[in-house]
This record gives sequence, structure tokens and C-alpha cells, in this order.
Amino acid sequence: MCNEASATQMISDAKTRVTRFDFAPGAETGWHVHEYDYVIVALTDLTMRLQLPGGEVREVVTKAGEAYRRDAGTEHNVINYGDTPMSFIEIELVA
Repeated sequence: MCNEASATQMISDAKTRVTRFDFAPGAETGWHVHEYDYVIVALTDLTMRLQLPGGEVREVVTKAGEAYRRDAGTEHNVINYGDTPMSFIEIELVA
């Protein structure tokens, strides 16, 4: 298994949870299911390989400064598929 991405909790309260994720090349989050709707804001260019249920694999490139939103229930393992470190902020909408 590859090394694990670093997760740093920045805010956690009754309304939001904000976490910074930092990935070395090849690092991954491990399989997880998102409990809340969330927004990702790319701090660096992101070259991600998403492992999805049922064996599906998707490659996604997101430029630094771009953002996207996903619904609660999203299940995946996120891997830095690039050859440079990548970082993003995840904002979970708890309430």
C-alpha cells in the first residue's frame, strides 16, 4: 500500500468541518464514505486517480484555485497520481 495522505483539521464546529489534505506522489486517502455534502478547493494542481466501488477507476485533473462540490454518500479512495505533491482543502457542510 502507498503512503497515506496527511489530513490537518482546520475548523470543526456545528456547521462546518474544514480539513487540509496534503499528498506526496502516490499517497492516498484510503477508502472512505463522505458523511456530509462537501466542497474541494485545489491549492495546487491535482492529478488524482479515484478508485470507486465496483472496481471503476477515474482519473481527474483539477487546476489550482478551482473548486467542485459532491454529495454526501460519495465513496472512493483518492490517490495522487501525479509526480509532484498535491494539496486541497475539503469543506464539509455539517449543518
